[in-house]
Amino acid sequence: MQVGYKLATEAFGPEEVIRQTVRAERAGFDFVEMSDHFHPWLDDQGHGAFTWSLLGAMAARTERIGLATGVTCPIIRYHPAVIAQAAATVQILSGNRFTLGIGAGERLNEHVVGVGWPAVHVRHKMLREALEIIKLLWQGGYQTYDGQYLQLEDARVFDLPDQLPVIAVASGGHNASVLAAECGDGLFATEPRGELVEAYRDAGGKGPRYAEVSMAWAADEESAVQEALDKSRWALSGWKVMSELPNPVNFAAASETVKPEDIKQQFSVGPDPEVHLQKVQPYVDAGFDHVVLQNAGPDPDGFLEVCERELIDRVRGLTPSS
Repeated sequence: MQVGYKLATEAFGPEEVIRQTVRAERAGFDFVEMSDHFHPWLDDQGHGAFTWSLLGAMAARTERIGLATGVTCPIIRYHPAVIAQAAATVQILSGNRFTLGIGAGERLNEHVVGVGWPAVHVRHKMLREALEIIKLLWQGGYQTYDGQYLQLEDARVFDLPDQLPVIAVASGGHNASVLAAECGDGLFATEPRGELVEAYRDAGGKGPRYAEVSMAWAADEESAVQEALDKSRWALSGWKVMSELPNPVNFAAASETVKPEDIKQQFSVGPDPEVHLQKVQPYVDAGFDHVVLQNAGPDPDGFLEVCERELIDRVRGLTPSS
C-alpha cells in the first residue's frame, strides 16, 4: 500500500502548493497528487495555477516523493502530443518519479478554448486516441497518427526518459476501467467501488490502482465541516454534474442546498485519526493499492502533522477486511 497526499491546486496558490509538497515529503508520504484545472470548482477556492509549471518546481524542490496528476485531460484544452512531451520532461526532471493520471475531463476546464464539449461517449473515444498518440510518441522517432477525432503530423518527442511514466486512467464505470487496462498502465478512481477494479483486472489490467479518499481534518469537528461546506460542497454534486457545468458560479448554484449533515456523509471529519482511518478501509477492500488522502479541512499543516505522527503508517498497514 502506498499513501499519497492530494494537493488542492484550486484552493491554494502556486507557492503554497509547492510548500505543501515539500512538507508532505518530510511527513513521509509516498507521493503527492494534483488536479490539472483551469478554473477552481468554486470562486471561494480562488486559485487555478498551471499544473505543469508547478510540477517542474516540485521536481526541483523534492528528492524522493512521487508526483502524479489526478487527472489531466489530453483531448481538448491540451493536444496529447503536448502532454506526451510535458510528461516526459517531468519524468526526467524528477528522476523517474512521475505518474501521468489522465481522464476525459470536465467542461469546467475544457470549454475555455471555445471548441465545444462533446458527449461522454465521444470523449471516451477521444481519450483512447489520445492514449494511443502518447504511447506512439513515447516509442521515439517521428510519428504520424490519423484518428477519427485527433491527428498527429510528423512529430517527435526528443527528450525521452529512460523509464517511461506510468499512465493511470480515470474510471467511473466499466468501459473506462477496460480502457485503463487496454491503453493505460494503471487505474484512477474517486469512489470505493470494487467493480471498477474488477473490470480493470478482468480486462488484463495489472498496474497500480489509485483512489482519492475525502477527508476534512480540523482540531474540532465543527470547523472541519464548515470549511468543507464552504469550499468543497461541489464534491457532492455527482460526476454527471461535475463533468458538465461550465463555471464556478454554476457549481455554487448546484451545491447551495448542501447541508452540514451531507458533508458528514461524504467526508470523514474532525480531529480523530481513527475516523479518517475508517474512511480509507472501503477503498482497501475494493482493491485499491494507492490511496490519496484529500483534506478539505482548514489547516493543512495540522493535517500533515497528524499524518506524519500516526496516520500514514496506519493506512499503509491496512488490509482487506475479508
